[in-house]
Amino acid sequence: MAMKSLKVVDLFAGCGGLSLGLELAGFEPIFVNELNDDARSTYIRNRVERQAWLQEKGFHSSDVKEMVLRKRYLTELEKRFKDSFGMEHGDLDLLVGGPPCQGFSGIGHRRSYSVDKENLPSNHLYQDMATIIHRLQPRAFLFENVRGLLNSKWTENGSNGEIWRDIVATYKSIPGYSIAAQLVYAKDYGVPQNRPRILLVGIRDDVPAAIEREGHDENAVGRGYLPVPKRGQAPDLIDLLGDLVDANYENGGSTESYSHAATTKIQKFLRMPLDGNSPLKKGAPVTEHEYSRHNPTVLAKFKAMHKSGGEVPEKFRTKKFAQKLLPSRWGENGPTITATSLADDYVHFSQPRTLTVREWARLQMFPDWYQFSGKRTTGGIRRAGNPREGIFDREVPKYTQIGNAVPVGLAKAVGDHLASILVHK
Repeated sequence: MAMKSLKVVDLFAGCGGLSLGLELAGFEPIFVNELNDDARSTYIRNRVERQAWLQEKGFHSSDVKEMVLRKRYLTELEKRFKDSFGMEHGDLDLLVGGPPCQGFSGIGHRRSYSVDKENLPSNHLYQDMATIIHRLQPRAFLFENVRGLLNSKWTENGSNGEIWRDIVATYKSIPGYSIAAQLVYAKDYGVPQNRPRILLVGIRDDVPAAIEREGHDENAVGRGYLPVPKRGQAPDLIDLLGDLVDANYENGGSTESYSHAATTKIQKFLRMPLDGNSPLKKGAPVTEHEYSRHNPTVLAKFKAMHKSGGEVPEKFRTKKFAQKLLPSRWGENGPTITATSLADDYVHFSQPRTLTVREWARLQMFPDWYQFSGKRTTGGIRRAGNPREGIFDREVPKYTQIGNAVPVGLAKAVGDHLASILVHK
């Protein structure tokens, strides 16, 4: 008899990196919330064959505030869970969420606005997530966010770390749970990038878990709430992306089929179709492999960087953020990069160009069958909004969806660990 799948609700799902990793660990998403239409479309279109209910109105949402403020919303949601999955109150295995973090990430400081963080509506969504946890009583929950949160302050004159302290206090105050948090690095869980993330895990008191319920708040690994890092397992970029290198690519063109067979373990895994048991062969269609059109000056700069081993020659230097040349192999310290919402930050290790959407997705360990909705890319102000002028809406093109995601490999490692806690006999 097959093991019953663990049920998960994803509150700030983005394009689905966290959920996908959890699915690979045996969880099944039964409800998704995501504000942005394109990211939500990406999430649902990649699951509709397996979890058809996610496209139905009652199983997805675009507004966490409505979930909290509309009195009967969560009661009605639990009734749908009972009718569709036979779940009683408290049967939900896991609730996860990474509330949007405008102004917390280091990347966000590229465009500094004179707006106190306490006045950004998105920066209080962690409270709504806590309210939903309190109401739904999942057996476990996971809060994730960017490293910058650890030192952020609500106002210019506030104290460093005050936002993080408030968040920890909020989740600690939910009755019936013990919590632990830790800053982790994706590269320590087999992901081909450094990518620090702050993870906070709560386990309900009646779950018979082999964890230390009491202890330091920021020792989640030591206390058993998060998996132990396995360093040195992140694939090199040549092993991750080498099969996507098309010797005949054209500047501004696209590659429509695989020009090489999959030769490495990670390539074979990422080329495995959803319904297949062997990786897609050379000549099979590949999607999202369009190349940016670089002007002659940019092309000359990229070629010079290849010749110099990554150094940007003096004549090409500008005040704008300089691109980095990606190494084909990481070296002894492992991955040093973090996939951001800006693919233009990095130059391909063997060709004078930036990465395609498909290559960018592989950095986050999305398989090649995963498809993305929306525009390929967009301008900076449309991507970031302008809080100073009360503009909080942001476009979320494909590169940004991918850059904002939790790496699938990190999510799977955490999911495997949480699954072992939740099925503990």
